[in-house]
Amino acid sequence: RFLDNRLFATCSDDTTIALWDLRKLNTKVCTLHGHTSWVKNIEYDTNTRLLVTSGFDGNVIIWDTNRCTEDGCPHKKFFHTRFLMRMRLTPDCSKMLISTSSGYLLILHDLDLNKSLEVGSYPILRARRTTSSSDITSSGSSGARAVGSPCHQNNSGPLSEKTLSRPSQREGGSPRNSLEVLTPEVPGERDRGNCITSLQLHPKGWATLLRCSSNTDDQEWTCVYEFQEGAPVRPVSPRCSLRLTHCIEEANVGRGYIKELCFSPDGRMISSPHGFGIRLLGFDAHCSELVDCLPREASPLREIRSLYSHNDVVLTTKFSPTHCQIASGCLSGRVSLYQPKF
Repeated sequence: RFLDNRLFATCSDDTTIALWDLRKLNTKVCTLHGHTSWVKNIEYDTNTRLLVTSGFDGNVIIWDTNRCTEDGCPHKKFFHTRFLMRMRLTPDCSKMLISTSSGYLLILHDLDLNKSLEVGSYPILRARRTTSSSDITSSGSSGARAVGSPCHQNNSGPLSEKTLSRPSQREGGSPRNSLEVLTPEVPGERDRGNCITSLQLHPKGWATLLRCSSNTDDQEWTCVYEFQEGAPVRPVSPRCSLRLTHCIEEANVGRGYIKELCFSPDGRMISSPHGFGIRLLGFDAHCSELVDCLPREASPLREIRSLYSHNDVVLTTKFSPTHCQIASGCLSGRVSLYQPKF
C-alpha cells in the first residue's frame, strides 16, 4: 500500500509490517511489530496519515506514521473480532468493513480512527441479514474457518439484547463508530452458513464485492452489494446498509484457498479467479456503470471474457490503476500479465 509517491508498506505472514522507500529498496525504513498472527490487510487514511492493518489474530491496529522512527511507529489496537478475514476502508474513509470466516460482515459507520474501540464501548445497530431488491420491494492465503460470534463479548450469545437496545448517542443519526453486523445474502445459502473469504470495495464507494464459500466448500459465489445510505429510523431500528444486486456462481476449484478478486479502476468490470484462469465480469453486456443498471431483483453478473494461461489454481488478480492491463497469480507462484489487442 503506497502512502505517498515514494513510501509504501507491506504486510507479511511473519506478523510484521514493513515500511519501504522507493529510493532505497535494499533496506527497510522500519519494521512494525504489534500483530501476533499473519497480517493480511493494509489500509491508509491520507487525511490523518494513519496506517490501518488487520490480521488473523482478529486485531485491527492503527499506526501513526506522523511519528515514525527507525524503531517503528506508535500504535494502538483499534478493534477486535473473532474469525477476521479481511478489512477495508471506503474511499472517503467514512466506513470500515470487516469480513469474517463465520459469515458475518461488520460495518463501522462514521469512522473515527483516533478512538480505540474496547469491548462494549461501541453501539451496535442490530445483526440482520442483508436484503435483495425483491425483499425490499415486498416489505416496502487462508485461515481456519469456524462458526461463532463476530465480536468478543462477555455474554454467552454473539450479541446480547442489552447491547442491541443501547440508545443512539446523537439525535437523528448514529454515533461515531457505530457497528452494524450483517449476514450477507448469498444465493443458495439461506439455510447454511458461509465464509466470506475476499472483500473489495467499488472505487467510487458505491458497492462492496464479496467472494463467499459455503462452510462445506461445495459452493462458491461472487456477489455485489449496493450501499444504501441513511441512518436508522429510530435508534433501535434494524439497519441494513447493503442489498444484493448481482452475483455469479464460481468454479469452486482449489477448495480451501482464498481467491482475491477486484474491480477495474473505473468500477465497470470485475476480475475474478476462475479455476486456472480469470473471468472478466460486467453488470451488463455493455460494461455499464453500476448505477446505470441496478436491477429490481438480484441479477447474474455477465461474463465478458475468460482468460487462461496458468497450470495451477489462480488465487489473485488485479487491474493496473494506470494502464490497460490485468495481472493474475496462481498457487504455483506464476504471475501472468494480460493486455487487450487494439
